[in-house]
Amino acid sequence: MRKLEELQFDNTYARLPPAFYSTVSPTPLPDPYLVSFNVAAAELIDLDPRERERPEFVEYFSGQRTLPGAEPLAMLYAGHQFGSYVPQLGDGRAILLGEVKNARGLKKWDLHLKGAGPTAYSRGFDGRAVLRSTIREYLCGEAMHALGIPSSRALCIVGSDAPVRRETIETAASLVRMSESHVRFGTFEVFYYRGQHEHVRELADYAIANHFPELGDREDKYQQFLLEVVRRTARLIAKWQAVGFAHGVMNTDNMSIFGLTLDYGPFGFLDDYHAGFICNHSDYSGRYAFDQQPAVGLWNLSRLAQTLVNLITVEDAMAALEIYQPAFAAHYGELMRGKLGFATELEEDAELLLSLLGSLEANGVDYTNFFRRLGNFKTSEEAQHDELRDMFVEPHAFDAWAARYRARLRREASNDDARRKSRMDQVNPKYVLRNYLAQNAIHAAIERRDYTEIERLLELLRAPFTEQPGKERYAESPPDWGKRLAVSCSS
Repeated sequence: MRKLEELQFDNTYARLPPAFYSTVSPTPLPDPYLVSFNVAAAELIDLDPRERERPEFVEYFSGQRTLPGAEPLAMLYAGHQFGSYVPQLGDGRAILLGEVKNARGLKKWDLHLKGAGPTAYSRGFDGRAVLRSTIREYLCGEAMHALGIPSSRALCIVGSDAPVRRETIETAASLVRMSESHVRFGTFEVFYYRGQHEHVRELADYAIANHFPELGDREDKYQQFLLEVVRRTARLIAKWQAVGFAHGVMNTDNMSIFGLTLDYGPFGFLDDYHAGFICNHSDYSGRYAFDQQPAVGLWNLSRLAQTLVNLITVEDAMAALEIYQPAFAAHYGELMRGKLGFATELEEDAELLLSLLGSLEANGVDYTNFFRRLGNFKTSEEAQHDELRDMFVEPHAFDAWAARYRARLRREASNDDARRKSRMDQVNPKYVLRNYLAQNAIHAAIERRDYTEIERLLELLRAPFTEQPGKERYAESPPDWGKRLAVSCSS
């Protein structure tokens, strides 16, 4: 394990031409203190967890000192925000400290200091993050990773009592975000719309060399790159839909070429199933509603494909985009059959699932809890399923569907209830980061400077599929106030 000063940097992004970024040093947070440290994330870069005990730790990750080997910079990008092109965005409140290699040399991890103060791309804003938003991103990155969904991670939260104005006056914080890449769809867009097509080529070559090296020797490497991004994005969004996750702000500047979940703002996991769930109260048109995410993913990929028109033909770009729908449908179908406990694929499955989702919505049934309890379903005619029936306002709606479900299980001879439950419990989480759980941790941190709930949730969410005695309350549907939390882009 390494000390902070022994981290091995390989700052490839800083070797790109100056047009890709602005060099900048973080603006130090005054009187910083450690809020939380993620041991699991530290392991990714071989960082000794005892390093958090040194006073230098918060100094390095609050902008007061620079890690040896780091080359801080703010990345330039643009993007389509809510469907409209914004010609320049960039890291307005985050700074890429550098890229750290682990001892095995197999992976590099960007260390991105979020809340590091103003940069050339801050557009007049303060460049700060608040404790509320850093707690949400810190916890959700770990939750998504444990659910098997590609995501950025976070090493730590550093707090400060410095005031920051959002909707109200809040306290500042910084988050050390970790990702294998921070290149976005919008990174390509900024150069395409400026007519700087050589920079688009340089960026594509950089992405291929550093993230998709297996494509480097192919004559059609640019088309293959686009195909890989399309596949990864389709599979990512299928995973979001299956677990009931709404991102909230699927702008192209928040879409990763690596096919991972990036930039947690007004996200939300479904409580009562509602296909049109809007987790961002700033999304007045519902553009990024839960059921719109698959279509938005394709729209965003189309914007990325457009930037590559000088590298591939229009026909090749269209061919790449055409794999999105079948790739999404195939993976989503696979995931949902797993959630239903099916070991085989039958033509009737899609209609059976759609009728179930319609009934869940009509009866206001908790999405996560229903599928978790469905693992207890028994295929015998005499079996009672009160714990499932009681979730429905109209229990006969469940009875009618359950009869069809039982027949479907018997058709593939899935009569071993215990074995099926074991399979289902491995894909249907008991615990997700519901907004009200995050809010409880935020309230304790802000009002009492009590960070124990953050640590409890961090431990809980690392094992979302495991029964955790004494923690059943974290799996309960939210109280009424918890279903109506207003979450915005500042979150």
